Amino acid sequence: MALSVETESHIYRALRTASGAAAHLVALGFTIFVAVLARPGSSLFSWHPVLMSLAFSFLMTEALLVFSPESSLLRSLSRKGRARCHWVLQLLALLCALLGLGLVILHKEQLGKAHLATWHGRAGLLAVLWAGLQCSGGVGLLYPKLLPRWPLAKLKLYHATSGLVGYLLGGASLLLGMCSLWFTATVTGGVWYLAVLCPVVTSLVIMNQVSNAYLYRKRIQP
Repeated sequence: MALSVETESHIYRALRTASGAAAHLVALGFTIFVAVLARPGSSLFSWHPVLMSLAFSFLMTEALLVFSPESSLLRSLSRKGRARCHWVLQLLALLCALLGLGLVILHKEQLGKAHLATWHGRAGLLAVLWAGLQCSGGVGLLYPKLLPRWPLAKLKLYHATSGLVGYLLGGASLLLGMCSLWFTATVTGGVWYLAVLCPVVTSLVIMNQVSNAYLYRKRIQP
């Protein structure tokens, strides 16, 4: 027997709520896992994976889930309040990413190693630069009077699209980092596959949220 529209709606909302909760837990769990693995403070390099996972796994995921109607931890706030929290979280993510990038550059300088010699390094640099541009664009949404010639609706659409691309770049950088010698020397077997699954899960949840809850709505509007 076919399900009613109301029943399908309840099932859909329940699935979105469950996937959002999973994204919260996976983002936090992955960041803690990397921190335990890296033992921050044990070396200069040890701070790099911790800061990058904190930026691209935890903070950016939470920044985007702020707008989720089912799984946001700040649903009681107004849209404007959630937008400000989103920008603060994104700014913190950018600062962590910049610090993580700076420390790994210093580490390579001390060892006399080449920079941007791997796909992980290139993807990471691109993700950090993209995050910087994205935060700059967010200022225009917080203070639309700075860009009077741009319609606010278009700014939001461009920001959402660019933000999704930036998030996926960060996820790709994390995935490539898990193929590095440092990571694969410690994490092997099933644990490695579970770790790789973490940014994949959060990316799928964020893609679904942005495309269905924002981009699709904008596309069908006249």
